[in-house]
Amino acid sequence: MASQIAKVLLSLDAEAVGSLKEGVNFKKSPEDGKCYIIFKSNNDFKACKNQCKHQGGLFIKDIEDLDGMTVKCTKHNWKLNVSTMKYVNPPDSFLQDELEVSMLDDGGLQLVELSPVDPWMADPREPLELQKGEVKVTYFTHACMELQLGKRRFMFDPWLKGPAFARGWWLLHEPPADALDRLCGADLIYISHMHSDHLSYPTLKVLAERRPDVPIYVGDTSRPVFWYLKESQVKLTNIKVLPFGVWQNIDDHLRFMILMDGVHPEMDTCIIVDYKGHMILNTVDCTRPNGGRLPQNVDVMMTDFAGGASGFPMTFYGGKYSGEPELDSWKAEFIKNERKKLLNYKATLVKSLQPRIYCPFAGYFVEAHPSDRYIKDTNTKNSAEDLNALINKLAPAIKTWTPQPGAVLDLGLALRDPTDREAITNPPASTKIYKDSWEFDLYVNELKSAIKSDIFKHQAWIQFYYTWAGFQNYNLVVRVIETDDKFECITDGYDYLVDFLDLSFPTKRPNREHAYLEIKNRIGVMRYVVLHGCLWDDLYIGFQNRISRDPDIYHHKFWKHFQAELPLCKPDWEQFQKQVVPISETGMGNNCALS
Repeated sequence: MASQIAKVLLSLDAEAVGSLKEGVNFKKSPEDGKCYIIFKSNNDFKACKNQCKHQGGLFIKDIEDLDGMTVKCTKHNWKLNVSTMKYVNPPDSFLQDELEVSMLDDGGLQLVELSPVDPWMADPREPLELQKGEVKVTYFTHACMELQLGKRRFMFDPWLKGPAFARGWWLLHEPPADALDRLCGADLIYISHMHSDHLSYPTLKVLAERRPDVPIYVGDTSRPVFWYLKESQVKLTNIKVLPFGVWQNIDDHLRFMILMDGVHPEMDTCIIVDYKGHMILNTVDCTRPNGGRLPQNVDVMMTDFAGGASGFPMTFYGGKYSGEPELDSWKAEFIKNERKKLLNYKATLVKSLQPRIYCPFAGYFVEAHPSDRYIKDTNTKNSAEDLNALINKLAPAIKTWTPQPGAVLDLGLALRDPTDREAITNPPASTKIYKDSWEFDLYVNELKSAIKSDIFKHQAWIQFYYTWAGFQNYNLVVRVIETDDKFECITDGYDYLVDFLDLSFPTKRPNREHAYLEIKNRIGVMRYVVLHGCLWDDLYIGFQNRISRDPDIYHHKFWKHFQAELPLCKPDWEQFQKQVVPISETGMGNNCALS
């Protein structure tokens, strides 16, 4: 079976994208003459093939549609609302298959289709009856689930100790006391992507010390999931990188398939597990798993639900982001609306796929460190109970499960009788559910150990680091300020400018028109990231910086590079130290000096 690939069907350059009008646009590929429909709303785009799902007719503009959202089939007058991809005539009939719209850094776009779109349909299996205790799903914490599938145990995304994103995220739930033992005894492990709340090196260090050869499966993303393995010094010896959309047969009854994300194919993946014809779908953090095309009527579906995995807008200051009480209320209202949109999206997705059982997970983290109290208070998250209540209202036939650490779902019992109280076993009443201690000092001190590294005695590290990073030819000037935990300037911290147009390091902002970012980074985290060549997710998603921008726009190209495209090997600091003279010998310094 061939692996799934992402095929580009149509490319538009920046000028062609700029010429797209609001509403419905018809475009033809110059390569093969095939037609596509692009719907524009503000700067958001949806797209599909110009082909009716009924009998393959072509769509034309619907002159009866005053809102400019509907197209009409030339064969039987079926009508499609392109803004929702739902057929409105006849109503409640089909959903149009969407194409993935990939925005390019130069302002162009591509329409992308995964091929095949539904690879799980290869070699379908009729479901066999499950016995009591044959398939058990146990929730550990956050995104970590254990699947007992006959005699085999399959573990997902084990984050069982330590922080994620430097020191910004900590486990909300206390893992079961035997969680690490069970991890080390697993038959196979799936790690969905490289983010540290899923790929936890503190957790994997324990695994490597006790069982380094356990099979660990990851998708073949363009940035390898384990790109940081060598630098981490965690010695795992049996990592298997798999193609997308191909069944991996473990035994006669168990197989699984890893799928890519439509929005972040370079990083995110999801998984379908099939045991005796019963499917478990875990979409993890994917924004549009498999480009939005997913199997219906699976036995168990798991998705994220909480939101809050971004520094925006809590970590932003200046302009509309800080200074007055009403601005904090603006942030709160923005966050509330974003969480509501996510909740409604997840509920609608679950309703459309009609799984037998649904479980929200991968959202159980907390900004527990005392220095992040403001983030913890501001960054409100959806509750699993609220999402399940909404699903129960929209699709009452779907059984929902709000898991607690150590809770077990017996799939055979749940499928036989969803009301069977024995189908879900909750932990004993005396079980500790929420963590109340996190070993802050152990992990924060490790980060702060980077502060005294010899490389930072030399001002030349700045040019060496950003040259290594390899981002330039972009009209953006960034001021980077090293701060204490309260984001206040410190006397021995660096304060410097980087002009990414020509990768220069001026002492003041250039006279030309340019975009400007000011980023205050906690010194321990920033220097750790620099020293080890880490991605800037540790700073941004980990709430370890504060950001001001002029104009107030998101620089996708800059953030994508520093969050996902830095070199795979850290800077060669040994070579650097051979080249430089200490600041103390030159009399030079650069400590919070810019104005």
